[in-house]
Amino acid sequence: MTNSRVLTAPEIDPVGDSFAPAARKATVTSLFNDPIAPIVTVVGVMLLTVLAISTARTAGLVAVLWAANALAVAQWLRSGRGWSYDLCFGALIAIGVLSGQFLAGNQPELAVMFTMANMVEIIAAVALARRFAPTLNLGSVEGACRFLLSVALIAPIGGALLAATGLSVMMGADFLTSFKTWWFGHALGLAVVAPFVLALDKQPLSNLLSPWRIAETVFLFGLLVAVCVSVYFILTVPLGFAMIPVLILIAARLRVLGVTAGLVVMALCATSALMLGAGPWRWVDSPLADRAILMQLTLLLGYVPIILVASLLEERDRLSEQAKAGQLRAERASAAKSRLLANVAHEIKSPVSGIIGIGDLWSSGQLGQVTQTQKDMAHMLVKTARQVEALSHDLLDVARAEAGAVKVDLRPTDVVGLLQDVSRAVALRPEARRMEMTVQAEGNGLIALADSQRLAQVIDNLATNAVKYAASGRSLTFRAHRVFNAVRIEVIDKGPGLSLEKQAQLFEPFNRLGLERSAVEGHGIGLALAKRLVELQRGSIGVESSPGEGATFWIELPIA
Repeated sequence: MTNSRVLTAPEIDPVGDSFAPAARKATVTSLFNDPIAPIVTVVGVMLLTVLAISTARTAGLVAVLWAANALAVAQWLRSGRGWSYDLCFGALIAIGVLSGQFLAGNQPELAVMFTMANMVEIIAAVALARRFAPTLNLGSVEGACRFLLSVALIAPIGGALLAATGLSVMMGADFLTSFKTWWFGHALGLAVVAPFVLALDKQPLSNLLSPWRIAETVFLFGLLVAVCVSVYFILTVPLGFAMIPVLILIAARLRVLGVTAGLVVMALCATSALMLGAGPWRWVDSPLADRAILMQLTLLLGYVPIILVASLLEERDRLSEQAKAGQLRAERASAAKSRLLANVAHEIKSPVSGIIGIGDLWSSGQLGQVTQTQKDMAHMLVKTARQVEALSHDLLDVARAEAGAVKVDLRPTDVVGLLQDVSRAVALRPEARRMEMTVQAEGNGLIALADSQRLAQVIDNLATNAVKYAASGRSLTFRAHRVFNAVRIEVIDKGPGLSLEKQAQLFEPFNRLGLERSAVEGHGIGLALAKRLVELQRGSIGVESSPGEGATFWIELPIA
C-alpha cells in the first residue's frame, strides 16, 4: 500500500526518487486541487494562527507549536506554480496570517512584524522544497530526508531571526530564547503537519475504506491516544519511549499518512500537557520557555525520524510492485518468445526435410549423373540442412521447456551406467577420435532420481561442447560422486577454460561467448536447454573454470 503523494505516471522514477528537472513541473491529483482551495487554505491559516497565539505561547509572544505555516507551505507546493499564481497565493496567505494576528489581539506593529517573519519562513520553505525536493516524494527515504532537512530544519531560521530581533527591539524579550522557541516550534509544525497534508490524497484514503482497514486504523489511533494520555497526563514517571513502538506499528501498517497523523496527535497532546503544567516536563525546574524547548526537541529528535521508517516501508512496497510488474512483463515476453520459437521451428522442419531428401537423391545420382564437384556440393547442402534441422529441434525443445510442456519421468537412475553409455556414444564421433575418455565413479549407490533420457541428453550436450570447444585438451573425464543428499555428475575437460565474465553468460540462450564467427559449429542453445532440463528434474547445474585450466561442468540431482 502506498500512502505518499501520487504522481502522474510519466513522472515516477523507476527507483522511486526522481529529482530530474522535468519532474519539477509535476502536477498532483489531490483532494485540494479545487478552485476554492486557496480560500479554504487562507481560512485554515487564520484559524490556526489564532489558536496558536491564544493557547500555546511560552516565550513571551512566541508559540510553542505553529501549524499555520505548515498548512500554507503544503498547499502552496501541491496546488500550482508560476509567478502570477505565486504572487496571488502569497498575498492571500499574508492576509490570512495578518488577520489571525489581529483576531488574536496582537498590536498592529507586532501583527505586521510577525506576519513578515511568517511570510519569510513560508516563502523560504516553498523555495527550498522546489529546489531540493521538487517531487515532494515522501514515499522514499531520500525524498523524505530532502524535505525534512531543507523545509523543516532550514526554512524557519530566517523567520526566527526576524521575529527574535523584532521582539528584542520592541518588547525587550530575550533574543536567544525567542529565536530557539520560534525555530523549534515552527520546525516541528513543518516536520509534522506539512507531510501529513502532503500525504492526504485520494489513493491512500481510498485504501483505508475497507471495514477491516477502518477497524485497524481506529484501533491503532485509539492505542496511540491512550498511550499519549497516560504518558502526558496520568503517569508520574517519564515513559515517553512507550510511544515509539506504537508509532512504528502505525508506520508499518498505515505508512506515511498514518505516521504523520500520529505525530500530529502526539504534538497536540504534548503541547496541551505542557501548557496545563502536566507531562514529563513538569519535573524540570526551569521556566516555561525552557521546558517548551525541551518538549520541542524531544518530538523533533525522538519521534519525527519515524517518518523515515514509514518512507522506507513505502519505498519497499513501490519497488516490490515494480518488480512484480516487471516479472509479469518478462513472463509475458518469455511466453510470446516461446510461441514464436515453436512456430518458427515448426515451419522450418518441413522444407528442411525436403531439402535433405533432394540433397540425398542428388548426391546418390538418382536424379541423374553428377560430377564429383556436384556431389560435394550436394553433401554440403545436406550437411547445412541437417544443422538447420538440429537447430529447429533445439528451438522446439527450448520453447517446450520454457512453456512447461516438457514432461519428465523421475525414476531411480544408475548414473555410472548412464555416463558409460554417453561416453561410448561421444567417442564414436569423428571430432572425438583423438580424445581420451574416462569414467570415474567414487563411492557406491550413485543412483539419482532423474529422467534417464533427459539426463543423457544433458550430459551428451556437455560432452559435445567439451569435444568441440576443448578438443586441444586431449582428454575428457566423466565423474560421479555423492554430495550430501545428492549425486554430483561432472564433465571435466582440459581445454582453454573460461573467465568469470564468460561463466556468467554461459547459460544464456544464443550466446556463444564471441565464437559466432569461429569454425566451431553451434547455435548457443544447448546449454540453456540443458539448464532448463536439469531444473525440471529438481536439480542444479553450473561450471567451475579458470582461464588455461580447463572447465568442470557439474550437475547435482537428488539421490534416489
